Amino acid sequence: MTRPRILVVGAGFAGVECVRRLERKLSPDEADVTLVTPFAYQLYLPLLPQVASGVLTPQSIAVSLRRSKKYRTRIIPGGAIGVDLKSKVCVIRTITDEIVNEPYDYIVLAPGSITRTFDIPGLTDHAFGMKTLAEAAYIRDHVISQLDLADASQDPVERASRLQFVVVGGGYAGTETAACLQRLTHAAVKRYPRLDPGLIKWHLIDIAPKLMPELGDKLGSSAQEILRRRGIEISLGTSIAKAGPEEVTFTDGRVIPTRTLIWTAGVVASPLIATLGAETVKGRLAVAPEMNLPGDDGVFALGDSAAVPDLAKGDGAMCPPTAQHALRQGRHVADNVIASLRGQVMKPYVHKDLGLVVDLGGTDAVSKPLGIELRGLPAQAVARGYHWSALRTNVAKTRVMTNWLLNAVAGDDFVRTGFQARKAARLKDFEYTDAYLTPEQVRAQVEGSGRPE
Repeated sequence: MTRPRILVVGAGFAGVECVRRLERKLSPDEADVTLVTPFAYQLYLPLLPQVASGVLTPQSIAVSLRRSKKYRTRIIPGGAIGVDLKSKVCVIRTITDEIVNEPYDYIVLAPGSITRTFDIPGLTDHAFGMKTLAEAAYIRDHVISQLDLADASQDPVERASRLQFVVVGGGYAGTETAACLQRLTHAAVKRYPRLDPGLIKWHLIDIAPKLMPELGDKLGSSAQEILRRRGIEISLGTSIAKAGPEEVTFTDGRVIPTRTLIWTAGVVASPLIATLGAETVKGRLAVAPEMNLPGDDGVFALGDSAAVPDLAKGDGAMCPPTAQHALRQGRHVADNVIASLRGQVMKPYVHKDLGLVVDLGGTDAVSKPLGIELRGLPAQAVARGYHWSALRTNVAKTRVMTNWLLNAVAGDDFVRTGFQARKAARLKDFEYTDAYLTPEQVRAQVEGSGRPE
């Protein structure tokens, strides 16, 4: 008899934790485990703003999946672009654009999320995202290049536009990105004697009435005060009406001359979920508390792309798309896959939220571990301690700690690393949202009656 085939889609927090658990608890001859991911590393997303600001090197938060000598999972370098639940086949586009059909007996869907965009003129053509390692490294090069170009320019209008920066999104990603990059430009401008520091302006805008409402009124107000004290202009109840190559128009009518628009206004589930033709909740796959898909044997989903009931909160709440839930869901779904494989009873997922941490750079932070509100150095210690402990390998922990110590002692450096080519890359160039198939195309590919373009 052939061994059961377990296919895990996605190498984020949820997918990697699931694979690691499966490897530890399954004997080699009990099942074959395959992982689909474009990159053979797990990205620690919460620290991306620190990569963008140069505090951390890119490789320090990219944890290799091949370091373990015991690693026996087969990795397919590519992305899942469709799933045929009836035939139990996942359609994969490899990194060389070859389309292959991968059959499975059990599938774990953890494809994560993509940046949420709206039908705003010029947005995808002129905005940067903050969702991938390449984007973070690219933004760092771009921001430093704006200082270089402004310093060399003789045109005061051009200089002013290059020294204004707009970040859209008042959640954790947007707030930390604005805070960390503002610190970078504030430190860097001292090395540009021809530039007036007063010309450097950062704008943080969000359509919501509060920044990071999950923190509560007091901590949210503290975060706003820290940012305003640094000179970051915060505009709430405001969004983008249109974006151009040299200016951005706000919905309140203001026109800001800028060459830098960073879009972090939330995420949505991976388009892969739409190819299943199954029930969704706000785009996320509706699953049972055991994280299996009702009515489809051997299908599990978790993380950002799954609407997992939050039994700890109750009242029909769904688990938020955070790292702490994804990590625990990964381990739990692996146990349920094994239970299903062995004919045992699956258990529902329950986890009480442990709190939130927001690193604003330097000694500035706000944190709420276990409901306790912290600010300043204590909050910073909790934030960095949490991130450091959550890194999966000792190598990653050593790299991150070394980077933090080096930055604290030697300060920032302002070297462009060469990621920025002469041809600009924007939001649409980093997330391949047009790669996914329709349910009809998936069926045609599986049946061999057609090849998707």
